[in-house]
Amino acid sequence: MTTHQRLSQAEFRRVPVKAQARVRVCVRLRPGVGTGQGQDAPCVRGVDSRSLEILNWRNEMETMKYQFDAFYGEKATQNDIYVGSVQPVLCHLLEGQNASILAYGPTGAGKTHTMLGSPDQPGVIPRAVRDLLQMTRNASGDEWKYSVSMSYLEIYQEKVLDLLEPSLHDLPIREDRNHHILVPGLTQKEITSFSDFESLFLPASCNRTVASTQLNQRSSRSHAVLLVWVSQTQGWPPYARRAAKLCLIDLAGSEDNRRTGNKGLRLKESGAINTSLFVLSKVVDALNQGLPRVPYRDSKLTRLLQDSLGGTAHSVIIANIAPEKRYYYDTLTSLNFAAKSKEVVNKPFTQETLPDMGAAKRPCADASDAGPEAKRPCIEEEHQAEVEEKPLSSLIPLENLQPAVAQRLLRLEALEKDHARAGSHGLPLLNTPRSERLGLVKQLEETRQKLKALEERQLEMEAKAIQSNEQAPALQMPAKLRKKAVVLPLQKVQTPEKTQEEDSVTIVQQKKRGRKKKTSTSSCENEAPTEWEMALRPDLLARSKGNILALLNTGSEKDLIALHRIGKKKARLIVAWRDLHGSFEKVEDLEKIEGVSAKQAASFLKANILSSFGSLQPLN
Repeated sequence: MTTHQRLSQAEFRRVPVKAQARVRVCVRLRPGVGTGQGQDAPCVRGVDSRSLEILNWRNEMETMKYQFDAFYGEKATQNDIYVGSVQPVLCHLLEGQNASILAYGPTGAGKTHTMLGSPDQPGVIPRAVRDLLQMTRNASGDEWKYSVSMSYLEIYQEKVLDLLEPSLHDLPIREDRNHHILVPGLTQKEITSFSDFESLFLPASCNRTVASTQLNQRSSRSHAVLLVWVSQTQGWPPYARRAAKLCLIDLAGSEDNRRTGNKGLRLKESGAINTSLFVLSKVVDALNQGLPRVPYRDSKLTRLLQDSLGGTAHSVIIANIAPEKRYYYDTLTSLNFAAKSKEVVNKPFTQETLPDMGAAKRPCADASDAGPEAKRPCIEEEHQAEVEEKPLSSLIPLENLQPAVAQRLLRLEALEKDHARAGSHGLPLLNTPRSERLGLVKQLEETRQKLKALEERQLEMEAKAIQSNEQAPALQMPAKLRKKAVVLPLQKVQTPEKTQEEDSVTIVQQKKRGRKKKTSTSSCENEAPTEWEMALRPDLLARSKGNILALLNTGSEKDLIALHRIGKKKARLIVAWRDLHGSFEKVEDLEKIEGVSAKQAASFLKANILSSFGSLQPLN
């Protein structure tokens, strides 16, 4: 099988990254508010560009030090965070790999400001979308063509809601056969410029659920997730398609209801938020401990982030913290979560889909009214299809070549196809090697010889079967034998002569409609046709029923057991019924006995009708 054939048969393949990608974690410290004294006094300070320290809650004279991939102090700008931690991840999207940016932290720590920003200081989301659109425009060319689309949703009280087209319908979260997390029914809009993005994103952001609490005038009551899809198609064979996903997540903050003063609906929203964040922490712990089960399905949030944590994405977590002492325990919890998250390892890969390269046969254009024969393809098109089924990529393993050489070969193949469409007929630029051609011819000849030998063997066996059937048609053995057959020497068997009474006992008749026919006395007993059955003459039938009725009325329990279809239990029932009600008037009265149905009474009569006559064997 050639390389081109192997690629064309595979619908999906993964190109793994050389090294595993650890989740990158950076911490942003919000500027302090208030007087700076008492509960407004700072409890956190930066050490350098990667480290910070926080007061030890056991002893305020000591501090605890944390180290991350990056630390941004109070004076850090939106551009510093974006350029330092987010922008380096976007290049992976053009390679067909997923990326994820996640803002985490307590309520009022500045997560929404970091992700959205303001018109004067745009946040991560507008900057990332602007740069991504510019990168796809610059990368689009003859080799790859790019398209960008977006979806926007929120997770409110464990319900996935569409923000582009708002409705109360809870959308499901599914996983396809390639282990990609999907949201069926989610609106997806294509964007070609940043103005298209603004026209869709700004109205959708107003649909997000927010409310006022004692700690924040505009507190997010749901987790918002912006999905940006980057699709790219190769401009020449094998016409591979790649799809990448950028997740931009603005999490709702964890809340202490004693300080927020939540009641009623706000309290219910806070409970759903804290529960989902608790499950998120459990997922991180399970990944770090290598547990066999990771509880992704315990929450809609973690199910949606399955690609971002321990999955196939390049992930960045921006942990937002507040410096004031009143937020000490929330800050300490956020730092502990961030410290655990940086140990999570993802396994990103490039996901490619290769379309079927088989050439479809089309009917002739001038034979549209010629009847059924017009649906047959033209001879010229068949020949052209045969030529097109042997591209250059099928003759040379492209994965063993340098990228520049492989691109030149693919361009030559595209030029050859264009030349063939213009009307020039000829052989491909590179012919199949002579050794491969001779091997294929030899294999084809061996296959033909095997088929010919099988056909001759089949004809020989059919002739023997016909000859044996003609010589001994009546000695055909049944398909399955329960006992081993013993062949005795051929002897002359004397058949006893039947009396006239015995010969006239039975009448053979058809089960289905048709004229009656007598059985042949010379036929074998094993060849009785299934469509015929036996029936007694009316006078003999009445005599047999009388014998059975007499035995039922006068016979002992032992005599009744000797009858067919009568066991010990039924014999006792018959004797008991006879003692209670008297003699049977007819054989069919057996139906009156409790536990004997009409079907069982009929079966009993059929089984004993011939044995009661005397000389014939009963019908079993």
